[in-house]
Amino acid sequence: MPYDNRDDIPDSARKVLPPHARTIYKDAFNSAWEEYKKPEDRRGDSSREEVAHAVAWKAVEGKYAKGDDGKWHPKD
Repeated sequence: MPYDNRDDIPDSARKVLPPHARTIYKDAFNSAWEEYKKPEDRRGDSSREEVAHAVAWKAVEGKYAKGDDGKWHPKD
């Protein structure tokens, strides 16, 4: 299920990500949700939702890193 805004993402992501990272997550999830709608487009037995969440986290990790303080910070 695609997300309408960045505060609709799962609590596990929303509670730890800063606002811009939440936007990245939402946009990447929504894009992957469309891209991987057919089971043959996914690897293994992963569901559409599992794949979309994995893509979303990878997108966040491309721009942010988890710091020693447990919070996510923009990469330099």
